[in-house]
Amino acid sequence: MKTRTFISTGHLIDSGIMSEILNTIMTEGSDYEVVSFDIGKRKSEKSRMELILKCRTSRELEILSSRLTELGAYEKGAVESIFRPAPGNANVPEEFYSTSNHRTEIFVNGKWHGVKSQRMDAVIVMESGEPVCVKLRDVKEGDSILCGSESVRVFPPVSDIRDSGFGFMSNEVSSERSDNIAVSKIAEELVALKKEGKKVVAVAGPVVIHTGGGSALAGLVRDGWIHGLLGGNAIAVHDIESCFYGTSLGVDLETGKQAVGGHYHHMRAINRINHFGSIKNAVKAGALKRGLMYEIVKAGIPYSLAGSIRDDGPLPETEMDMIKAQGAYSEIIRNTDMIIMLSTMLHSIGTGNMTPSWVKTVCIDINPSVVTKLSDRGTSQAVGIVSDVGLFLRALASRLKVEY
Repeated sequence: MKTRTFISTGHLIDSGIMSEILNTIMTEGSDYEVVSFDIGKRKSEKSRMELILKCRTSRELEILSSRLTELGAYEKGAVESIFRPAPGNANVPEEFYSTSNHRTEIFVNGKWHGVKSQRMDAVIVMESGEPVCVKLRDVKEGDSILCGSESVRVFPPVSDIRDSGFGFMSNEVSSERSDNIAVSKIAEELVALKKEGKKVVAVAGPVVIHTGGGSALAGLVRDGWIHGLLGGNAIAVHDIESCFYGTSLGVDLETGKQAVGGHYHHMRAINRINHFGSIKNAVKAGALKRGLMYEIVKAGIPYSLAGSIRDDGPLPETEMDMIKAQGAYSEIIRNTDMIIMLSTMLHSIGTGNMTPSWVKTVCIDINPSVVTKLSDRGTSQAVGIVSDVGLFLRALASRLKVEY
C-alpha cells in the first residue's frame, strides 16, 4: 500500500468536514487509519485529526491527496513547494496545482506563506518572492508554477462562517423559511458592516426591475448600503426604461399590464442613452433623473455591465469583451466583505468563481436550483434564500429605513 499521513484541524464535527474526508476516502475504494483525534470540547476550541491515507497505487494516492487538500487536510511534515517554469504563454506543466476559492498557504523556504488574490480555478505563480493566484490565460512563458499539492494547505471557512452567526440558515436551500427572519438577519449584517466601514457589492439581474425592486435597490445605493454593482446590459436597460416610460419589458410597473407600444420601450431607452454617449452623460445632462443607474452614477460607486450574445443595443457602457468584463468584475469585488446576489444565475456563478470563500455571500432567487448550481460550482459559502427578489428588496429597504 502507498501511504501518506495527513492532519486536519478546525471544527471538524459540526462543519461535517470530518465525515466528508472519511467518506471521500472510502468512496474511492481506499483505506485510512486514524492515528489520533482530539475533540475540541468548547465552541472556541478546534479539533485535530491525524490519519494515514492508504492507497493501492501512487496515482490513486496523488488524486486522493489532492482531494483531501481541498477539504483542508495537509500532509504531516511540511514538504517544500516545487515550482516549474511555464513552457509557454497560457501553458503550464501538466502537474500544476489548480486552486480553490479557500484561503490557501504553501510551504516555501521553510515557512508557510499565504497566497494572494485567492480565487478558484487558477494556478499559483511565484511573483517577487510571493505566491499569487493567476488565471491560466495570464500565465507568461517562464513563470514559476506551483506543481503538486503536497506543499499546500487549505482553510475551508464553513465552520467559521457558522460560528460568526452569518450562516443563520446554513447553506442549504429551502422555500420553507421565513423571509422576515432572513431580511432581519441580512439587515443586521449590513448595519454591522456599515459601522465598520466595510464593502458590500450587489450582483443583480433584470428581474429586480421586473418585480418592482429597482427603487428599493436604488435607495440602498443612495443611502450607502451598497458599494458596487455587477450585472449585465439588461438590468441597466430595463432600469432606464422604467425611469423613462414606467415599464419594464413593456409591462407597466403600476398596473402589470402590457403598455401600448411597450415592446419598443427598451430600444427607445437604449437610443436615448446613445444620444448622450453614456449613462453618466445622460445623468449629467439631467435626462436621467432617477432609478438605480442614476443613484449609482450620483454616488460614484463602481459598476460593470457584462454583455452577452442576447443583448439588445447594447448600452454604451456594456462591456462586450468577456475578458475585460471578467477583469472589471474581479476589480470591483476586490476586498469585498459581502456579496448579495439578486436573481441572476449566470452573473452570480461568474462572480462566485472569482470570489474567495471567506466573503459572506447571499443569493436571493425564486428558483431554488439557482442557489444549488451556485454551490455546485464551488461557491459553497453562499446562503440561499428562496423568495421573490422584488418583495425581498422592498422588505430589506424598509427594515433599514430606506425611502424608495
